[in-house]
Amino acid sequence: MAFEVYHARIGRDASKKKLAVSLSKNSIVLNKIAREKLNYPEHVELAYDNDNNIIRIRPTDNDNGGLSVKKTKLSARRFYNYFHINVGKGKYSADFIPDENALYVSLAQDLIR
Repeated sequence: MAFEVYHARIGRDASKKKLAVSLSKNSIVLNKIAREKLNYPEHVELAYDNDNNIIRIRPTDNDNGGLSVKKTKLSARRFYNYFHINVGKGKYSADFIPDENALYVSLAQDLIR
């Protein structure tokens, strides 16, 4: 018999980690890098640019009607319905704009594999 030894990976290559947001029909999930960029917000404001098909996510106070972030996830079904957004389920890359402290997710792009 020929045995092959399993070597566990000690850590992931940091250069392969990408700023990403996962979308499903009911929710938006921020990956660790996205949460770090936004300083781990408790509430976020969602906005939509219909002309360019882009979602903006930025931290806000609860007083401003922000959506609660439960660990990594926020419920977005009403947001999708309000703007008639038809989301492709999957992971999208996001851009962080430091001046605005916001993430921008283009729905016109290809999904991350």
